[in-house]
Amino acid sequence: MAAVSLRFTTRADGDLHIAGDPDHLASRRSRVAPGRWTWLRQVHGARVVVVDEPGGAAGEEADAAVTARPGAVLAVHTADCVPVLLHDRDAGVVGAAHAGWRGLLHGVLAGTVEAMARLGASAITADVGPHIRARCYEFGGDELDVVADRFGEAVRSETAWGTPALDLHAAVLAALGQRPEVVAVSSRPGCTACEPEHFFSHRARADSGRHAATVVLEP
Repeated sequence: MAAVSLRFTTRADGDLHIAGDPDHLASRRSRVAPGRWTWLRQVHGARVVVVDEPGGAAGEEADAAVTARPGAVLAVHTADCVPVLLHDRDAGVVGAAHAGWRGLLHGVLAGTVEAMARLGASAITADVGPHIRARCYEFGGDELDVVADRFGEAVRSETAWGTPALDLHAAVLAALGQRPEVVAVSSRPGCTACEPEHFFSHRARADSGRHAATVVLEP
């Protein structure tokens, strides 16, 4: 069974935005997950890159990465969207996905699971990181109807001030639940919008900072 390291950063770990100062970024990355990172230019799509070596595919336009290579650090960056880290320890396969509502509709989580399965994964555990919660995520109209049509009525919610909201967590659980290879899901607490002492939020505060979620097969 392979050893896997997972990490969801907070504001305390500093800004890990890919466009940050290179020296500061390198220092912060080394404290979070030593090694060469595969970081992505995320576009709210469904493209998944397969990483064959540490640092492989770094800088590519994609919203998820998978690997069976020990020592390759896979990273996605968020400030409201959902970071999802996936692993099959027995198969020695890991993945990382950036899931906003557009990416979910495009099938980013299904694509990540399928790419892991092609590398030999068959019993995947998914770890869902902190993100904007429904109580803070006003979201309505035709777009909410489209998400509900795809992932079920459980994605409809209400903000703390009584307006229609999208429950991204429910959408992620529904997307993962559609894949038989996913056998377990765990979720970390935290709302990026209403916990400014812990998290960055683009939607609530127009923060430029970004968190990182990393997964790596230990060598």
